[in-house]
Amino acid sequence: MVRKTKVAVVEHPRGGEGSVEFHHIVSVEELNGHGSMYAMAVLRPHSSVGWHQHVGNTEPYFILKGKGVFVDNDGTRTEVGPGDVCVIEVGQSHSLENPNDEELVFMALVYNA
Repeated sequence: MVRKTKVAVVEHPRGGEGSVEFHHIVSVEELNGHGSMYAMAVLRPHSSVGWHQHVGNTEPYFILKGKGVFVDNDGTRTEVGPGDVCVIEVGQSHSLENPNDEELVFMALVYNA
C-alpha cells in the first residue's frame, strides 16, 4: 500500500510557542500498541515544543533540516542540526526550540518502554 501522510498542525505544542506541522507516517492503530506517534515534524520559525515528560514511553528526535536547541532532562541546552539524534530515557523530560527564521524539520517516534 502507498499513501500520503496525514498532516496536522498543532498550535502551542506541549505548551510551547508557535506551531508545528506533523506529517503522521502511521496511525496509532498501525503502531499496534507499540507507541503513539511516528511522524515527520516541521517546527515553524520562532516556535517550540514545550517541556514535557515521557512516562512509560520515550521519544527520540532525528534532525533532518535546519537548526534548533534541544533542552535535555537536566536543563542542558544543545544546538542541534541535520544528522543529530536527540534521545531521552523513559521518565525524563525534554523540549525543542526553533529560534531561527527557517523551519526545523525532524523525525519523531514515540514508542513504549
